[in-house]
Amino acid sequence: MMRRRTTLLTSCTALALALGATACGSGEPVSAGGGDKALSGQTVTVAGVWSGTEQKNFQKVLDAFTAKTGAKTQFMSTGDNVSTVVGSKIEGGNAPDVVMVPQVGVLQQFAEEGWLEPLSDTAQQSIDAGFASVWRTYGSVDDTLYGLYFKAAHKSTVWYSPDALAQAGVEAPSTYDEMLKAGRTVSDSGLAAFAVAGQDGWTLTDWFENVYLSQAGPEKYDALATHELKWTDPSVVEALTTLGKLFKDKQLIAGGQKAALNTDFPGSVEKVFGPEPEAGMVYEGDFVAGVAHDQFGRTIGEDANFFPFPAVDGGTAPVVSGGDAAVVLKDGKNAKAGMKLVEFLATPEAAAVWAGAGGFLSPNKKLDLGAYGDDVTRATAESLVGAGDSVRFDMSDQAPAAFGGTKGTGEWKLLQDFLRDPSDPKATAARLEAAAAKAYRD
Repeated sequence: MMRRRTTLLTSCTALALALGATACGSGEPVSAGGGDKALSGQTVTVAGVWSGTEQKNFQKVLDAFTAKTGAKTQFMSTGDNVSTVVGSKIEGGNAPDVVMVPQVGVLQQFAEEGWLEPLSDTAQQSIDAGFASVWRTYGSVDDTLYGLYFKAAHKSTVWYSPDALAQAGVEAPSTYDEMLKAGRTVSDSGLAAFAVAGQDGWTLTDWFENVYLSQAGPEKYDALATHELKWTDPSVVEALTTLGKLFKDKQLIAGGQKAALNTDFPGSVEKVFGPEPEAGMVYEGDFVAGVAHDQFGRTIGEDANFFPFPAVDGGTAPVVSGGDAAVVLKDGKNAKAGMKLVEFLATPEAAAVWAGAGGFLSPNKKLDLGAYGDDVTRATAESLVGAGDSVRFDMSDQAPAAFGGTKGTGEWKLLQDFLRDPSDPKATAARLEAAAAKAYRD
């Protein structure tokens, strides 16, 4: 699943990293220099989904750990199927020491398999002091804390072309109904309102989750995420009905439903920020900024910007997040040094390294916002941290993969079917419940 993107390293932060100075505008150290080199001669192996720019930026964090402790690091990219790759490594006697787990469901699976070490007292103290308690909850299984959420995504952001909204004479909306009204005005001015990436089912789960969290509230969201509430509940039907009004409105979606079902996530960003725009807005997480900047040369904050996903039907504006949790494997050859790495990742010092490199949000409230390289990223980070315990983790990432995370089946496929024909929300809710019941039972 495409969840993350990157921006540029600012000269101020680069200088701070190089010289061991403080983060721009903060009193917190960025460099990991000056450590006691207590782990010299040891190697920590780390596995995660990241590749390309993300892997390079994470390597900067690992290098800072090396500078501080003397430990060498080795990173292995797993691809999206983390559980299968890590399971095979454990069976082969070659388990990594630390895994960056991208889904709550996978962390829970690892814990239930007995693969994980509980986090050390030092790591737990840092988490209690620097993170909203909701992040401890998502990193815990049966009240035991196994995972540190080092990198987060803010998935309640609607990205837009300032030129498109200005040409239509509309401003960023504060409610869902205002957003649809603004979208119709944008459409009247010559562009479709939204580019929708219906070819990627995960984007549709994100649409649903934001509508549902705002409309139904956090308690029902939590119950639905754990399947304590059935998908046939009236609140689900209501959210699908709300979403269906957007999906079936040909004035709002670039190319209509058929085109949306043939548009992947990068393609949806291109339809707004590419050389030949077709739409004024695209909903997805903070990682839209990286695609708009890296692939289409947009200057974030000037010709690409965002507004928070607006409140639905008088509810509270939602803050849905995703994230990558660092866990320590019992079978790793150097689990003790791996735990030292997790302790380092729990500090604002470690988060500041990647924050300066771009393409990163930290849920650590002790990280000075001055560490981020641009105002828009600072704004998204402030929104995420400021939401505190009202943040809710991506619902599909909490579900069994057969329901919430597999192409061509479960929630992904059923919401694609709903995009194709949103005429019967109640029937779609029944199909979702049948698929969820089977996945949770299996």
